[in-house]
Amino acid sequence: MNNISGHLSHLRTRLDEVPVLVKAEEVSKIPKEYLVLSGGTVLFSFVFFQTGAGALCSIIGFVYPALKSLQAIEDNIRGDDTQWLIYWVVYSFFHIIEAFTDFLIYWIPFYFAFKLAFLLWAMLPQTQGAKFLYDGFLKDLLKRNESRIDAALDEAKRSMSSVATEMAAATAEISAAGLASASIYAQRGSKDSLKNSKKE
Repeated sequence: MNNISGHLSHLRTRLDEVPVLVKAEEVSKIPKEYLVLSGGTVLFSFVFFQTGAGALCSIIGFVYPALKSLQAIEDNIRGDDTQWLIYWVVYSFFHIIEAFTDFLIYWIPFYFAFKLAFLLWAMLPQTQGAKFLYDGFLKDLLKRNESRIDAALDEAKRSMSSVATEMAAATAEISAAGLASASIYAQRGSKDSLKNSKKE
């Protein structure tokens, strides 16, 4: 019991440095170490039991890096810009792979726990996992296939342009047909009302 109390008091002294937790303790009258432990338990159960784990992983993988990216844009320090650009390249690559393997993901036990661990490893400045992946794998892959990627993007742009043109033409054709039908219907209605008024 003394061992647990010792750990809790050590945790409490470390949490005294976090002003948000001090304020939360004052408002809720619940010791901050219990707030952190209960929050961690809820977070762990979300990920472990996969209840809302997908949304939680997406929020964690997006919100913190987005805020840090905004801060990096506003700062004059060059290194953090590169770190967050590399993270977004790795994040995008991961999500492209995930989109094509989506049907397999649900068969992997504790997938979201692994995903959360991967995203934290990739984003945190202490681990710089995204830089490790980029330097070790992605940079060579992307440079080797840069001309193919550019050609695919150009082809997609041309295809989308022709699809948009065809859709606009089809929409104009449907609109013209609808207006013609509406005018014919309106003319019939006015003829019928004229006949009815003459009969009276």
